[in-house]
Amino acid sequence: MNSLSSTDYREARDEELVRRAQAGDTRGFDELVRRYQEKVYRLSYKILRNEDDAAEALQDAFLSAYRGLRSFKAESTFSTWLYRVATNASLMKYRKRREGHVSLEQSQNPSREAEPLQIPDWTTQPLQDLLDSETRQVMEEGIARLPEELRTVFVLRDLEEKTNAEVAEILELTVAAVKSRLHRARIALRDRLNRYLADRMSRKDRPLRSAPPR
Repeated sequence: MNSLSSTDYREARDEELVRRAQAGDTRGFDELVRRYQEKVYRLSYKILRNEDDAAEALQDAFLSAYRGLRSFKAESTFSTWLYRVATNASLMKYRKRREGHVSLEQSQNPSREAEPLQIPDWTTQPLQDLLDSETRQVMEEGIARLPEELRTVFVLRDLEEKTNAEVAEILELTVAAVKSRLHRARIALRDRLNRYLADRMSRKDRPLRSAPPR
């Protein structure tokens, strides 16, 4: 293959960079790393919820991708394949610290056809109340405590905004399985947020205690 300038590498399509990397051109792989490292880190962090673990998963993912690139076939896009590699690297890291994991879906109906939970109307609350740091923390904890197979689908579908078909390809599942897991993840998170906001609203409604007489 003819050599490319730095600008050419940056403008080359993924397919061209993959072909060059497979042929031993390390600059092709370096450009793929530059192009995807932030996305891979973001995905790993959303799965692991820990910066150090996400950084390690990032390194593991690109090392695995480099080793496996020669056997990569263009049956799927490089980005989809890399997301699969990164997801697997993140899940391997997660399983090492899985002890003590508590499932939030234990009380949930696993049926895909389950009716959504009835949630109180919070539309009268100021938007900033629903988006404050405490509420975000509750959701972060809820995502972190989802079972692995539900959290991964939720992260890819709702946080990374992949389509059901893309998630199915990344995780090597059927679209029906993706929809089922996503449904269960959303119900678990909705229930957690429901309980938290209902409790917070009830606290606001409680009368303040008068100061004791001196």
